[in-house]
Amino acid sequence: MANRWVGVTIDCLDVERVSAFWSRLLDRPPGPSGPGWVYLGHPGDAQPRLIFQPVTEPKQGKVRLHLDVEVDDIDRGVAEVIGLGGRFTGERHDYDEGVVVVMADPEEHEFCLVQYY
Repeated sequence: MANRWVGVTIDCLDVERVSAFWSRLLDRPPGPSGPGWVYLGHPGDAQPRLIFQPVTEPKQGKVRLHLDVEVDDIDRGVAEVIGLGGRFTGERHDYDEGVVVVMADPEEHEFCLVQYY
């Protein structure tokens, strides 16, 4: 049997708010979910599901694992994230192969918007 990556779980205080942000950003509707949890996607999808797990303690410190989201236009991508309730952290990296901008979702989970040239 081969191992297969099936999901990423994100701890959050407000599961509905954070999952709605990611659902709109990635255009990925919720699938079957357990009580209090939200799963974006369905079992067997080509992409791993995003799983939002309720927790009682707020995030502390920098997240050691983050998602990279590719966009066609970095400025439009930043504006979209802000419009959905996320924020720009102030960190931007310009490389020969593209741009990486560090963003945060409504509960401060950092992620990168990436535009490749």
